[in-house]
Amino acid sequence: MPALPHLVPRPASMTVTGPGGWHLTPTTPLRLEPGLEPVAELLRELLDQPLPRATADTPGALTLRTEPALAPEAYRIEVTPAGATVTAAGPGGHRIAAQTLRQLLDEGRPDGRGGVSVPCVDIADAPRFGWRGLLIDVARHFFPIEFLHKLVDLAALHRLNVLHLHLTDDQGWRMEIEKYPRLTEVGAWRAETLVGRYTFQDDPDAVFDGTPHGGYYTKAELRALVAHAASRGITVVPEIDLPGHMRAAIASYPELGNDLEPARPVCTTWGITEQILNVEESTLQFCRDVLTEVLEVFPGPYVHLGGDEVPKREWRQSPRVQQRMRELGLPSESALAAWFTRQLAEFLTARGRRPIGWDELLEDGLPAGTTLMSWRDEEGGAQAARLGHDVVMTPHQLLYFTVYQADPDRVEQPLAVAEVLTAADVYAYRPVPPGLPPNAAAHILGAQGCLWTELMPTARQVEYMAFPRLCALAEVLWGTAGDYPEFTFRLTKHLRRLTRLNVTPGPLPPTRPSVAPGPGRPCPRQGPVGQSGPNREG
Repeated sequence: MPALPHLVPRPASMTVTGPGGWHLTPTTPLRLEPGLEPVAELLRELLDQPLPRATADTPGALTLRTEPALAPEAYRIEVTPAGATVTAAGPGGHRIAAQTLRQLLDEGRPDGRGGVSVPCVDIADAPRFGWRGLLIDVARHFFPIEFLHKLVDLAALHRLNVLHLHLTDDQGWRMEIEKYPRLTEVGAWRAETLVGRYTFQDDPDAVFDGTPHGGYYTKAELRALVAHAASRGITVVPEIDLPGHMRAAIASYPELGNDLEPARPVCTTWGITEQILNVEESTLQFCRDVLTEVLEVFPGPYVHLGGDEVPKREWRQSPRVQQRMRELGLPSESALAAWFTRQLAEFLTARGRRPIGWDELLEDGLPAGTTLMSWRDEEGGAQAARLGHDVVMTPHQLLYFTVYQADPDRVEQPLAVAEVLTAADVYAYRPVPPGLPPNAAAHILGAQGCLWTELMPTARQVEYMAFPRLCALAEVLWGTAGDYPEFTFRLTKHLRRLTRLNVTPGPLPPTRPSVAPGPGRPCPRQGPVGQSGPNREG
């Protein structure tokens, strides 16, 4: 009997049913039920076959069936010499099945005439988690829109279903906002970029590259990206990070700041800056205006409001902010931060969207109905889940792909944050913390890997840092992670598949984890031991 195909992530159930195979050729017909025409187009693209529409019960056909009783992302694939049948509840499951068929095709034997013999298998599959995500930070380094399309394709190949776009930060504003053109005329560009790892602001020893950097995405480009992602079953979640991490916006419109010092340009260093939004009604209206245009472009249910790393020195020192706190009857700057976020969370909720933010919101006061993204450790997520909030796990110790993939003293690698996180470490992670009661565990939606790009100036380097760690995370989130050596056996062939897709992966992982999973691992820093940290991006 032939060996099992080398699929990543591994399906929940897969059986080789015979020594023969189904022959897929340029004349293989496609039979499908009404409503599945978009899936047919996706299959033609992924399988690189014309798949003409069948007009009758043709032998050897590829058949798409619907079975409403299946879960939305569940599917079945049955391959016999007589044909292949894919069954799912609707387009969602069929899109995921198309990615599995694509990998099965890689396992086939070309016949030299444009056809491929696909192994006979039965697959019954469904994901463990509903949020299987990847964050890409386009604020620190801007990447062409074509690369984001490629990243969507790679996420879909691994059966992920969320792309989180970190669109704004101190170092750049990347989304066109028609009502505020200076956000991209000014805020999308910085004069130069820090060379090397994290350093303090105004550090006299800092070295810069002297090269202007920037760019932004038009609303038309982002709409096309959203449509491309939707065709592959991926939701794009936009993030407008506020009230901190807004120096690019304040550089564009100084009236948004607290007017305690001369306006500063778009930030050229990494880390946390002190400049944050003021809390005037005019500034809240600016945020609502921005979010209104965001909602026009991104139709998905979630909008990320950030809410992390808000230094409150300016609020403490600003007479006007202190007066505003008295007007609102707020006892502290922390309560003010909670109030600020709540205004915008309610704005989104009133428009049928779901706000999501980083775990600092739990300290300041998490607005009702807000989903928490737990990055500093798992405990914040566990606490939020116990309180009845939905949670996406992103603990930096195991899901920030900004650190080295192997010991840099043994393997030559591009500059990264000075810690080591292997694919084995990622593979050992489980998103539901042990001991969480079942009613709270039900609020853990899943997890996502994060690519913060301070030290990733090129698309190639992003790919290098993402893979193979993202392959490991995909299998964890699909719910089939088990024997790590067996995974690496499949991964070796899968990395060759990625290479054929013009992807540059990082080094092959060792056979066992280098760190123990869990919240006790030290935080990776943006510089050598002893420098100030951590921050969310590392």
